[in-house]
Amino acid sequence: MRWSTTEDVDEFLAAAGEFLRSRAAEHMIILTVAETLRTRGRDPYGADTPRFGWWGTADVGAAFLRTPPHPVLLERASVAAAAALAQTLVRLDPAVPAVNATPEAAEAFARDWCRRTGAAVEVGRRTRLYRLGDLDTPSVPGAARPAAPADRDLLIDWYEGFGRDIGEDMVHVRDWVDAGIAAGELTLWEVDGLPVSMAAVTGPVAGVFKVAPVYTPPQRRRHGYGGAVTAAVSRAALDAGATDVVLYTDLANPTSNSVYQRLGYRPVHDRVVLSLVPARRAIP
Repeated sequence: MRWSTTEDVDEFLAAAGEFLRSRAAEHMIILTVAETLRTRGRDPYGADTPRFGWWGTADVGAAFLRTPPHPVLLERASVAAAAALAQTLVRLDPAVPAVNATPEAAEAFARDWCRRTGAAVEVGRRTRLYRLGDLDTPSVPGAARPAAPADRDLLIDWYEGFGRDIGEDMVHVRDWVDAGIAAGELTLWEVDGLPVSMAAVTGPVAGVFKVAPVYTPPQRRRHGYGGAVTAAVSRAALDAGATDVVLYTDLANPTSNSVYQRLGYRPVHDRVVLSLVPARRAIP
């Protein structure tokens, strides 16, 4: 088996779409990114050309995409497939900064990449995918409402705050906020008319909705607002006919993991981002 690659999102979805949709909840990130690129053009995630690929021909066994400057996003790869992808991308995309995959696949990719390039590995963010079971709505003061154009500046500030919290640069924040407001994807939790938390929900893609991001400003935390707004958008997704509702959490944040489990979200699998530090930077 080998990797096939393309810069055409439609070709990618024609080849790997059925494979990805067969377990859509697990593959929601890559499905969402691909659908966004298909519907909004090539540059929502950055100015450089995205790259896509699939492992196998008649029977696809894994898939990846990369939207520079972001990490390689690798789905359901075996150790052999992950190592083979590193070999392929060393030639096609030597500027790969990191890989985001399940721990076993990420380690196999990074090991082969470093062997070929002399790079060093740094462990980045560890996340966990959750799927909603039976929703348990908490009793929290306030109410949910759709975000409106008048909330734009606040939402831009909160999106940037979310990026700082997770250690990532948020690209095209204004565009994401504008699109989210227009599509009705952004929800605010208000107390006495004052917004105190936000959540976004996107979808459906293959019947699955994804909750992200969820953000409460530091001065409003520890009152249950994040859980309340997450429950509100989760309920809205179910009412819209979702077959599944999913979200990712940062494993370094035990509070959010506990909150989402109380709402009825159940663990599916873990992922890790491994940064690939070029050799010249790896030398002390």
